[in-house]
Amino acid sequence: MHIVMHSYSFTRCDSLRRVFVQHTQKGLNVNKLQFLNCLTTGLIFLSSSFALQHAVAGSEEYFPDKPVRMIVPIAAGGSADKLTRILSEKLSIRWGQPVVVENIVGAGGTIGTARAAKATPDGYTILQQGEGMTLNTILYSNLSFDARTAFAPVIKAVVSPQILVVNPQTGLATFEQYLDRAKKRPDSINLALPTNGGIAHIAHELIHQQTGAQVNFIPYGGGGPATVAVIAGHTDATLITLAAVTEYVRAGRLTALAVTTPVRSKALPDVPTMAEAGIPGFSVESWQGYFVPTGTPVAIVQKINHDIQAVLDTPEVRAQLENMGFNVEGGTSASLANSLSVEYPVYAQAVQQAGIVLR
Repeated sequence: MHIVMHSYSFTRCDSLRRVFVQHTQKGLNVNKLQFLNCLTTGLIFLSSSFALQHAVAGSEEYFPDKPVRMIVPIAAGGSADKLTRILSEKLSIRWGQPVVVENIVGAGGTIGTARAAKATPDGYTILQQGEGMTLNTILYSNLSFDARTAFAPVIKAVVSPQILVVNPQTGLATFEQYLDRAKKRPDSINLALPTNGGIAHIAHELIHQQTGAQVNFIPYGGGGPATVAVIAGHTDATLITLAAVTEYVRAGRLTALAVTTPVRSKALPDVPTMAEAGIPGFSVESWQGYFVPTGTPVAIVQKINHDIQAVLDTPEVRAQLENMGFNVEGGTSASLANSLSVEYPVYAQAVQQAGIVLR
């Protein structure tokens, strides 16, 4: 950035300086007050110019210089919330500023996403989102924003299988038994959905299309509440991001029947894939990433990307996330943008075939 200074003011001050020096050497009186006032004015101008350069030209160099908030558009306790809290703690240390996680829930994540879309595009509001960014654009016809244009992708942090788990009291021990009951007794299984129209909803619609298995969907405000409902026996099952329930499966509080990815999860290697257990070729994968409002300076987007990647690359964080059931992804903002463009037509077709419409 170039600062244009008022040449007249500095020329006049310089002239006064020379007069002051010459006359002082000769023992003559000069208007010292006039010269000092001029000097003070010059110093104030230079200070203001430096501050302006700091605020405008070099803002990304000093980012962040105040607290940052990370909006999670689902309830606390789910996999996205757990991931974001892990990253926020490390980013706070790295940035030397508080990084506050704010859960803004409702309408399948669209309320929190809409709030983020309206935020000032300066990097101080970061949105956590996943495939819901694409699905909500397809499913909801009256959104106040278009996710394809309202946000700048920052980074795809992790990918994860969806996992089908049931309350042990249901007596269902295998995926085959689950499909058999859901086909012979339609709607007899109450399945908690983390969000209405989310990836779990789409995945189970694909199960229905391929097997005829029919369950009764009960939507919740996130993975946390859906998990609690199954553990408490209020519902029978949930299809959910694996990282949200790993600890409960290991503790025996939930029974895991199958994962949606083509390969088994390293976190729960004894749980078969749906392709192995009854639906050949079945594959659905979810992911979690981060976005900022469109218009955020590119340099700040790159800095956030770089710093989240650095946190993901630390052995401590990588081991923690992989133990939960995440696969650490990372990458550039451009690679996330490409993923969004690829998955849009795939999910649009799945939603159309399933006949899902949300308003």
